[in-house]
Amino acid sequence: MNTWTVGSETSEDIPAIRDILLAAFPTALEADIVDALRADPKAWIDGLSMVAAAPEDGTATGYALLTRCHVDGAPALALAPCAVLPSAQRTGAGSAAIRAALDAARAMAENLVLVLGHADYYPRFGFTPASRFDIRAPFEVPDEAMMALALDNTRTVPAGTIRYPAAFGV
Repeated sequence: MNTWTVGSETSEDIPAIRDILLAAFPTALEADIVDALRADPKAWIDGLSMVAAAPEDGTATGYALLTRCHVDGAPALALAPCAVLPSAQRTGAGSAAIRAALDAARAMAENLVLVLGHADYYPRFGFTPASRFDIRAPFEVPDEAMMALALDNTRTVPAGTIRYPAAFGV
């Protein structure tokens, strides 16, 4: 199956999103971070929390979240977390949610998206090492794992250190 119905989170999706996160990660940390981000008006941006649902029955299966972060004071977005129900991993649900989130961010005239993740997964969406933009994480991380994506190549990308929302605890 590779046709997913993807849309912005609604209040009805919140329990299913938590279920996806609890199933996809070994602890409740990511689910708790999403709840904290949702409660933070400086971090949360309506329309950038995406749920991929199975077209047959509407089961929420994949999830991707973009929230406000900053690079030396300039606005950017953090892509985290991304998750898929274990039974549906490698079916395109996560990719569909990520692409929808990036498209929504582009439509909102956002530019810079940052992700800390697998160097063999995120480049398929256009991410490259953040160091190429002179952007660095506020903690030690392998260069290839801290990635950035400019959604609009005509705009300047800020350089500097990433400042994450408080919910991330870094």
